Amino acid sequence: MNFKFKIGTKVLFGRECVKENKGIFKDFGKRALFVTGKNSAKASGALKDVIFVLEEYGIDYEIYDRVLNNPTLENVKEGAEAARKFNADFIIGIGGGSPLDASKAVAVLAKNDIEPVDLYKNVFGNKPLPIIAIPTTAGTGSEITPYSILTRDDMKTKKSFGNEDTFPVVAFIDARYTESMSYETTVDTALDAFTHALEGYLGRRSTPVSDILAVEAIRIFGECLQNLVENKFDYDVREKLLYMSMLGGMVISHTGTTIIHGMGYSLTYFKDIPHGRANGMLVKEYLKYNYEAAKEKIDNVLSLLGVASIEALGEIIDRLIPTKPLLTKEEIELYAGLAMKQNSTLSNARTVVKEDMEEIFKNTFKDG
Repeated sequence: MNFKFKIGTKVLFGRECVKENKGIFKDFGKRALFVTGKNSAKASGALKDVIFVLEEYGIDYEIYDRVLNNPTLENVKEGAEAARKFNADFIIGIGGGSPLDASKAVAVLAKNDIEPVDLYKNVFGNKPLPIIAIPTTAGTGSEITPYSILTRDDMKTKKSFGNEDTFPVVAFIDARYTESMSYETTVDTALDAFTHALEGYLGRRSTPVSDILAVEAIRIFGECLQNLVENKFDYDVREKLLYMSMLGGMVISHTGTTIIHGMGYSLTYFKDIPHGRANGMLVKEYLKYNYEAAKEKIDNVLSLLGVASIEALGEIIDRLIPTKPLLTKEEIELYAGLAMKQNSTLSNARTVVKEDMEEIFKNTFKDG
């Protein structure tokens, strides 16, 4: 029962939460830099809502909308230069995991004269600019985590950094902003949120408190499974998925992830498979691999989801993700080696060696 628990973000959850709590914006300063991608902030309506509030309070703003789907060190350096040039008082991140993760890096680099690679030291001389986070997907939970996951081309993978100072200060979480998501993005991000809760629940860093949050998130995922399979969504389902995503973010803020994420990064880097989709592909073999090490918890996961077995869950996920790539022996060996270098591998319920990773990849993706 020895554990620590802290969430560094104030959460405002619900319909019209930006409008209902608009006074918060004026507490952050007079100059805001939006950090976002090309589409979701506009398509979701979130950008329009926030601009209306900023103009009401006379807060100047600029929009940096060049965040990549998988932001790189160079990408966040460019964003930080925009923040410094504009002399921003705070950052408003709007979008899925990529813009929100990029916001954290931009906030740090805007106040610290360091190279982007030094972000991974996780020690910054100056506190980052404060961040307001507004998610437009229901998946990463990045709006309430300290983590920023960036693509490292030098390492051919993705790596995260983050400390207590990189939590967004406030998160506005409104399911209306997720209604513009495509079906594929809805599925991919839901699987991402599910794996956050799943890995946090089964990992070695789980705590009694994080388990409460993980169990609730997994239960909600079970309630939404049929909607995901049948592509039937209304506001209530969208809100459940967004709530699940938030809970999953709270979980991994304390537990981190395990091998699903470390293995999935290569699928995203080399095969351009969306992050959550890559994670989902690995779930069945991950559960089979860890079953003896976490039997009681995995049985509880299956019960919460309302499925009879790991195989039955795998069949549902196969309906959500009907196609998988073929991997060669050489690719499997490369991806397993890269996954072994991820810190999250150490948190797995069962101690992992490279050959274990190779077997999971082989069982998931037929040899090409």
